[in-house]
Amino acid sequence: MQTPETVEAMRRAGRIAAQAMAEAAKLIAPGVTTDELDRVAHAYMCDHGAYPSTLGYRGFPKSLCTSVNEVICHGIPDSTVLRDGDIVNLDVTAYIGGVHGDNNATYLVGDVDDESRLLVERTRESLERAIKAVRPGRQVNIIGRVIESYAKRFGYGVVRDFTGHGISTSFHSGLIIPHYDSPHATTVMRPGMTFTIEPMLTLGTHEYDMWDDGWTVVTKDRRRTAQFEHTLVVTETGAEILTLP
Repeated sequence: MQTPETVEAMRRAGRIAAQAMAEAAKLIAPGVTTDELDRVAHAYMCDHGAYPSTLGYRGFPKSLCTSVNEVICHGIPDSTVLRDGDIVNLDVTAYIGGVHGDNNATYLVGDVDDESRLLVERTRESLERAIKAVRPGRQVNIIGRVIESYAKRFGYGVVRDFTGHGISTSFHSGLIIPHYDSPHATTVMRPGMTFTIEPMLTLGTHEYDMWDDGWTVVTKDRRRTAQFEHTLVVTETGAEILTLP
């Protein structure tokens, strides 16, 4: 459980992370490189006194993750050029005041096909439904149950091996938040707990391959995938989102 002072610090970190993501997202358009998005988010965080949590984390070389189309998560910004019809996830975490704030969202690039657009909209909806399920006294597996039951309506895959996580003074604490209905996720939510919810839904399989870079995770069938994330604190009555711009 976090103290009110720690939660307040996380609100600040979360706000900077959300605003850095929004600034980078303004550039999203066909012809823009993922490196340019990284540059904007990096500059925003540094200009506001924060450090990009991903930069140097276990050797990760950039200040945010840019995951395009079939990339589930942890895509590394580089000279890749966004094309009309792509979807791209930006995952931004800011460290300031001794704590982290972590958020991500998937954006449309130009004119995107209906199947991809609906995947993005429904992934966002799955996160919103999961946040509404947060209550003190409930086990964290309610979060995955809500996400998986919603995703199954549309035949989407739900990524299992990459999860939400506890977060505060550590980027990733030991707490795991699965996005599927896991019988093992029996931790009971209490006021003051802080963690992320970040569902990853796919048009096909939930299975994945890892690139040789040791970071980039892609769907095994190379079909598209979307993700959304907020950092939350459990309150007496539900959840407060800490990553709001």
